[in-house]
Amino acid sequence: MNSNSQPIKLFLVVAFSCTSLLVSLTPVPAKSISASSDSDAYGGLRLRSDVKTILAQGTTFNQPPIPPGPPPGGRVRGGAKRGTLGCPLTKPDLTALVPFTEEANSVINVWGQTTRERPSWFFYVPYTKDLPYVVEFVLQEDPESKNSKEIYRKAIALPDKSGVIRVSLPKTTPALAVDKQYRWFFSINCDQQKNSPWTYVEGVIQRVNLSQATVKELETAEPLKRYAIYAQKGIWYEALTTLAELRQKNPQDAALQAQWRNLLGSIRLDDVAGEPILPRTP
Repeated sequence: MNSNSQPIKLFLVVAFSCTSLLVSLTPVPAKSISASSDSDAYGGLRLRSDVKTILAQGTTFNQPPIPPGPPPGGRVRGGAKRGTLGCPLTKPDLTALVPFTEEANSVINVWGQTTRERPSWFFYVPYTKDLPYVVEFVLQEDPESKNSKEIYRKAIALPDKSGVIRVSLPKTTPALAVDKQYRWFFSINCDQQKNSPWTYVEGVIQRVNLSQATVKELETAEPLKRYAIYAQKGIWYEALTTLAELRQKNPQDAALQAQWRNLLGSIRLDDVAGEPILPRTP
């Protein structure tokens, strides 16, 4: 009896092991995967219903009102002109990817909010590195003061091809203070001797704090949802940066391209919405 039971036990063990292995190797139907996880291309994150809504319907940027006090002024386009002086005319022109308003007296106000100590700016640059042009980014505090203090200046390398470039404040730069306004300039001189007029864009940036409830929501939100929150709260710089980073990670994603066009179209910069976002340079 004992001699016959050993082979039977061994057979049962082997049979059970093979059955378990087959079960583990059986593919799960795609329908059950999509129903349970619904993962997408955005960092392997789950597409919740609110994120699907963002992709399907787009997000509206809510431009906050200009703060009280002297208007910020500025210029969103470089304004290059035909002729021997200044930079050559291009289409599109040098453009700051920033909201702007046009007042009844033809004054343009270029202004946006950030929540970061050291934010990023984006500019469409029509010129390339094969041209001997001088390019600078400058940030000043106290924009309305006659003694405005320069807190950052950097020479910018022109890209290999025309497109949208990113300029970020380094960690060595003093952090932007909350509720304080700063004026920035992005300037190009097409004469190495700097004898010709500068082509430039400029505007004002202000750092603000969000409510604790919004901060908590951002901490757990997926990147696309964070973009939507920033846009709805009128935080231009983080909305633009978040969406730009998503697009660079997923350059062929048609839904993200549509979001980008929608965002820039909401501030009347449709003509640069189709320009490529170029890789960051040191």
